[in-house]
Amino acid sequence: MLLPLVLLGGCAALEDFLDTVRGQRDSAPVVPLSQRPIADPIQANHFVLTSPDQSVIGTPQIVFTRGEDTLSDLARAYGLGYDELIAANPDVDPWLPGEQTPVLLPTQYVLPDVPRQGVILNIASKRLFYFPDVPDGQQQIVKSYPIGIGRVGWETPLGATTVVAKAKNPQWFVPASVRREHAEKGDPLPSIVPAGPDNPLGTRVLKLEMPGYLIHGTNQPYGVGMRVSHGCVRLYPENIELLYELVEIGETVMIVNEPYLLGWRDGEMYFEGHAPLEDDTISPADRLESLLQDQENKAGAPLRQADKDQLRAIASVANGVPVRVGLHDMDEVLARAVLVHNTVEIDPDAPTLLEVREMMDEVTREVEEESESL
Repeated sequence: MLLPLVLLGGCAALEDFLDTVRGQRDSAPVVPLSQRPIADPIQANHFVLTSPDQSVIGTPQIVFTRGEDTLSDLARAYGLGYDELIAANPDVDPWLPGEQTPVLLPTQYVLPDVPRQGVILNIASKRLFYFPDVPDGQQQIVKSYPIGIGRVGWETPLGATTVVAKAKNPQWFVPASVRREHAEKGDPLPSIVPAGPDNPLGTRVLKLEMPGYLIHGTNQPYGVGMRVSHGCVRLYPENIELLYELVEIGETVMIVNEPYLLGWRDGEMYFEGHAPLEDDTISPADRLESLLQDQENKAGAPLRQADKDQLRAIASVANGVPVRVGLHDMDEVLARAVLVHNTVEIDPDAPTLLEVREMMDEVTREVEEESESL
């Protein structure tokens, strides 16, 4: 039986949880958190592929909360989006996790199964991957950032496109459809929003060949990693500034929807499963079976039935955490996660906890209202 990968509400509880893993495998014993050294966090957005066959990057980490940390604070500090941190920690209160609560940071990712070039957006995992050109003979570099995507009724489109323009401190030419939506809610918008702190595009924008769609920053960073936009892709302000300097006009962009991903690292297979988007036109079962069939073709031999059963069980949990296939339990992630320092910094100019909660509650209400109207 596969145990769900969840972090319980305190240190002692997690230690008891890890104790249950001991003896389930022939691998090395699990080291209790209290006996693990505390390391520096891995670099949040920069990864190196040591082999052309490697398709899994990063390392899972665990951090203890302190003071008034929220999961939104932790997400931004460690290069994660809000939804992916919530999915990995379903039993942790996102607003009041409590002092010294262990939180799993899902900072390991399976790369989308597409050619490794340019910008790749996986809307199912709400992550961007960028593969810069490297000189012949050098190891491939991957940059990865969490993204906010289009909400129901304003879906981010799929397909291949290119970057056709770039701008710093852009104006926002508000589409007529967006102005109508805001007017109907009693919140009218001007036709042009000037650059500045009230501009939802933030300080950087990459315009895509797809008419009306952009990759941009935001003046509401708490929404990164969620379905909150009108179809555009938004990044944390610090991330779009980095990406803006790397991506040139003409760069390729591939937008895919891959909730289930299989990858390899050091000869081991990993599986990462996300909750499919609620408006996905392909059923989760069909997506998973297609993935299993493709893997059989690539491997040249069918997967074992036990592995298929495990993949289906992991997919049903859909917590977005890559799991090594074949170990027959999901808790191995906790055993190999690195315990790291808490690097959350307090921003004196940031909105208060109550203000952020109110803003996110409003976003949630808008999404739910639009979903019900479709």
